[in-house]
Amino acid sequence: MKTMYGVAAAAVLLVAAYTNTAGAAYFGASCYQKAGCGVEVAETCTQKPQCYTVMKTCRKVVYEKQQVTCYRTVRETVCETRTIDCVKYVPQTCYRECTYTVCRPVYETCYRTVNYTVCRPVWETKTKEVCYTVCRPVYETCYRTVNYTVCRPVWETKTKQVCYTVCKPVYETCYRTVNYTVCKPVWETKTKEVCYTVCKPVYETCYRTCTYTVCKPVWETKTRTVCYNVCKPVYETCMKEVCEVVCKPVCYQKTIRTCGGHWETCMIEDPCGVSQKSCGCEQKCGCAPRMICKRVWVPEVCEKTIDCVRYERCVIKKQVPVTVCRMVSEPRTKTCTYQVCHMVRECRTKQVPYTVCRMVPETRTKLCTYRVCHMVQECHTKQVPYTVCRMVPETRTKLCTYRVCHMVQECHSKQVPYTVCRMVPETRTKLCCYRVCHMVQECCTKQVPYTVCRMVSQTCVKQVPYTVCKPVHYCKTIQVPKTVCRQVPCTVTRCVPKVVCEQVPVTVCCPTPCCPKKPCLLGKGC
Repeated sequence: MKTMYGVAAAAVLLVAAYTNTAGAAYFGASCYQKAGCGVEVAETCTQKPQCYTVMKTCRKVVYEKQQVTCYRTVRETVCETRTIDCVKYVPQTCYRECTYTVCRPVYETCYRTVNYTVCRPVWETKTKEVCYTVCRPVYETCYRTVNYTVCRPVWETKTKQVCYTVCKPVYETCYRTVNYTVCKPVWETKTKEVCYTVCKPVYETCYRTCTYTVCKPVWETKTRTVCYNVCKPVYETCMKEVCEVVCKPVCYQKTIRTCGGHWETCMIEDPCGVSQKSCGCEQKCGCAPRMICKRVWVPEVCEKTIDCVRYERCVIKKQVPVTVCRMVSEPRTKTCTYQVCHMVRECRTKQVPYTVCRMVPETRTKLCTYRVCHMVQECHTKQVPYTVCRMVPETRTKLCTYRVCHMVQECHSKQVPYTVCRMVPETRTKLCCYRVCHMVQECCTKQVPYTVCRMVSQTCVKQVPYTVCKPVHYCKTIQVPKTVCRQVPCTVTRCVPKVVCEQVPVTVCCPTPCCPKKPCLLGKGC
């Protein structure tokens, strides 16, 4: 892409040079001044932009901190003591006799003959031929011409006068009178005599005779013969053909063309009249023609050979060893030992203690002290300051410099390469091995033990406790919270906006005109 831009720029420069050959050398960037007969000296004029600094007025908002005193309401919680009458329930435990029937299980072990069928797997290895299609990619490189537009920015500097209004704050402090009421607590201590009843528990220990039956286990050891099958693995090694795709690099050479060139300096004839017209003089001096130097761009197209590498896919077949496992059934016999439990009933007797609680009421007296609070109101007066802010408008003027950008469109063309991929189907064949399982049935017989349970009814008597709640009155002193409000002064910091104008330096660049015209004298060059 850079080579194409270089060729286009060289072509534009050649056209500009040949349109006005005698006017000026180096595409009009040099002026000539006569130094002697037939000798010319070239002065190169370079365009340098002239930069200078301009002060620009900018407006900025600055926030100033200001301390303001205000009052907020604070709530305080005050506790007040009160005596209340409460009732609590004291649990009392009683017992009653309950008759219930218990079903006791009696277990017996029996045996039954069960016939069952076992399926033994028999494996068979088979092979089959499978055809499959592989799509092989084929790549082709094509080119297409793309036209695109480039927008070149052209900047223009303008100035305008802007009027704006600034609001200047003016603060005034005022005072107002606030009346508020404060409740002052006055406490008074009083006493009273309270009678209450206390239930005193009296415990008695009693005994009762309980008869219970215990099942004592008696174990008996027996043996039996069990037949079972064991699957023994047998491993075999087979060879399997596997197809593997490998990308092989292929080297080749490619010839490309590169655009270049070089500058050449040649001498051309410059008539006196044409040279003076180009310098701004309309008179002809009538002197002899002169020779001037001119640089000419000579384009060259070079061809060079480069080395390239492409990758081609190829299929390689190889034999891979595969281990196949076959399960072979083998019958075996083992002797199992098991235990049989017989439950033997045995009657026993025991003395069970239990506690009986009797509640005996007892009257007691105590002296309670309590406090009574009376709230007495007091009136107070205070001066509260507050600030009033007035915004005074003020008109100001500033000069703003801004730049306007005009976009100039330019059309360009380029060759864009793209790759087209075509998939070519290709049919291949491979040999697959698979295993088929056949199940062979075998009949076997075994003795299965099972347990028979018989439920025997038995009547028992038990003491069931129950709880009775008895109310007891008593007095309790509690703290009752009460909220009191009061005004507390606090200082708040707030930010007040203020507009400040400041001068900011801005650098402006302007281009300097090239080769200013000089007065032309008779008999001398420009």
